[in-house]
This record gives sequence, C-alpha cells and structure tokens, in this order.
Amino acid sequence: MTLTLPPAPDPDTRAGRDLVDAELWPDVARLPRASALRTAVARRIVERALARLPLRVRIAGAATCDTRQPEGAAGNPPTLTLRDPEAFYRRIGTDGLIGFGESYMAGEWDSDDLVGALTVLARHVDELVPQALRRLRGAWVHRRPTSDLNTVDGARRNIHRHYDLSNELFATFLDPTLTYSSALFASLPAGSADLPAAQHRKIDRLLDLAGTGPGTNLLEIGTGWGELAIRAALRGARVRTVTLSEEQRALALRRIADAGVRDRVTVELCDYRRVDGTYDAVVSVEMIEAVGAAYWPAYFGALHRLLAPGGRAVLQAITMPHEQMLNTARTHTWISKYVFPGGLIPSREAISRQSAAAGLRVAQDTGHGDHYAETLRLWRERFLGRSAEVTALGFDHVFRRMWELYLAYSEAGFRSRYLDVRQLVLTGGSVAHGTNGAPA
Repeated sequence: MTLTLPPAPDPDTRAGRDLVDAELWPDVARLPRASALRTAVARRIVERALARLPLRVRIAGAATCDTRQPEGAAGNPPTLTLRDPEAFYRRIGTDGLIGFGESYMAGEWDSDDLVGALTVLARHVDELVPQALRRLRGAWVHRRPTSDLNTVDGARRNIHRHYDLSNELFATFLDPTLTYSSALFASLPAGSADLPAAQHRKIDRLLDLAGTGPGTNLLEIGTGWGELAIRAALRGARVRTVTLSEEQRALALRRIADAGVRDRVTVELCDYRRVDGTYDAVVSVEMIEAVGAAYWPAYFGALHRLLAPGGRAVLQAITMPHEQMLNTARTHTWISKYVFPGGLIPSREAISRQSAAAGLRVAQDTGHGDHYAETLRLWRERFLGRSAEVTALGFDHVFRRMWELYLAYSEAGFRSRYLDVRQLVLTGGSVAHGTNGAPA
C-alpha cells in the first residue's frame, strides 16, 4: 500500500458530482446521509484492509511513499486513486459495495489499472472485513427489494432494464455475431478478430452436447440476438426460441431472415414458465443468472417438463462459490441495483441440488473461466474505444463509467477465479424430495 497525507476533498470532484443528472442518477448525484461515526469506522476498516493488499493507494494531490509490492512479484502494483476520500468512505460506510460502485460512477475514485485493482480485491474478498464483523453482516447490507423478484411480470421488467437498453449499444462492444456470453477461444490470449470464431466454437460445442442435427426439435430459453438459433437451424434443426426482450426479438427476427432460416426458427416473447410442448433438447445460455433463487425450482422444473424422454438440457452458466452465493442471495448489490436487477449467479452445488429436485442429473460439467475473462477484456476494450458512439446514442458519462466498471468488475471476477463459467448437460434422473425455493 502507499501511505498518503490526507488533503481536503478535491474540489474538481465535487464539481463533477454536481454535473451528474440527479433525475437519472439520484444516488450518484448526492452523497448518502451518514453519521460521522459510521464513516470513521468504514474508513478504519477499509484502510486496514487495503494496507494488507498489493495495491498502491494514492490520494489526489498528496505526497506518496511506496511501501508494498505485489505478492511474489516485482514491478508496480495497481494504483487506487482517491479523488474525494471523504465521499468514498462515506458511501462505503452507508452502502457497502453499492457505495463503492456509486463512488466510481461519481468519479470519486479511479485506477490506472481498473481490472488489476478489482482483481486484487476479488482475490482477497474474504479478508476485507474482519471475521468478527462478518457476523454482523445483516446489520449493514441492504436487502434486495421485493420489486426485483422475478415473477412473470417482474422478470419482464428486469429483462427490459438491461437487454432493452439499445441494440446499438450492445453492437458497440459485441462482435458481429452479437453473442453476449463467454466465448471459447482456440488459444489464449486472444485478439478482437478472434471473437466471432470463438463464439461460434462455443455455440457449436453446446449444440454438439445437445445432439443437435437434422430434424432435432430444439427449444432455446433466452434468444439473445439469434446466433445460436441460426446455427442450430443451419444444422437442420427445428428451433423454437423464447425471450422477454422486445428489442432482442426484433433484431433476432431480422438476422434469422437474413440467414435464410426463417422457415425453421420461431422467436416468441414468452416466459420459460409458460412454454409448452416437448423437445429433443433444450439449450439455455447464461440465462439462469436472471432467474433468481426463488424461481430455480420453476426453471429446472420447466427443463424437466419440456424434455422428451431421453432428451438433454444443455446450459452455459456463470457460477460462484456456494457460501458467497448464499450471502449474495440475501443482499442488494451494486450489480443488482444498476446492471442485472433480480439476478443471482448460482453455485455448482445449487445447480446440482435444484436439478436433482426437479428430476434431472448433471451428466457433464466443464468450465472455461479464463475464456470469459478474455471475452470480457475484449468487450471492455471495444466499449472504451467506441465511447463517442456510446455518447451519440444518448448515454451519458455516468452510464459509461457504470458500464466500464461492470465489464471490469466481471473480468476481475473471472481472473481471480471467484467466478467461473460452466457448460452442463442435464439428463433425466430420479426426483429428490424436500428442496424448496430457497438457495440450496
């Protein structure tokens, strides 16, 4: 860590916060109400935590003195620059990690290596708060709002808030396949030009796992912008794909028509709970993260109900450690507030237990988290490189900082191995009794 002299808050930061649109970003534009004691306690905890990490901490305008190098390595550690330390600690003291993210959106802190700094924090996440204080977690974290629950109506609202932002926005950082999930590269590291082939490699592997070929009756839960449906139809499959995003459906229909497979693909605005029929295979790519723990029984129950005898359900799912998942399930996070309302990343244990409760078993399970880190790096670089286009689409500087933090935060999760991404094959099995809608 770098020791610094504590100056007064940077007046430029205060001015920048004054320029935040308070109607669009009310909790970024204003500082939260907080007692001086709570802010002081937060400052003490955060400073002690940072002092043990391979990070430089610099206060804008202060003299600095290096005291720590990265663990087991020479060179310079990432630098965390506090432009308004009082605001930074106040937000964290009031809102925890939500405040940490809002402070970045407000420009109150920055980093010369955002992914590197976040990766350090993710690797040491269990050490940031003293163990004695972790038992009091419920006293300072925010509960998830009931309005974010993924009821049939709630799920449509939650999907709309993310996926209906703008097809043009997603096109600024996705590759021409418009595939918004982890790619599978031939080798790492990769370049931006490798993304389309890597996305096709991922899709083709999922279709292979599902046994997709001529005449396969395939259901896709979560259309995206249609690339998997197109490739399945080109294999000769009949595809029904469902989504809750009107923007995605409109563009997927155009792309399917352009690919010449309109006669083999139907795209419907339909909740997975309302899909009928039986299918040789069901494929769902990074959609379980939007289901929510309370509805996992309904999701896996639908997979079981919709599969024909001998059929396979193939999932690609982001996963996190089970204990952290249990804590996150009860917590309103920065991601759930600003990026994915109603979402929850499952653990592998939760997937296995919920599958078994629905009468399915995990027949195959492979991971490629390093490839997601690389995918996110390429997306982030493309997004930052096209910031003028993002601005022209009507997204302001607070949104751009939010999206940059989201992509960097996610990349850091995979680089630290806090997150993983799995491809799973589920087949018929015996039904386990006694599992309810709570996280397993």
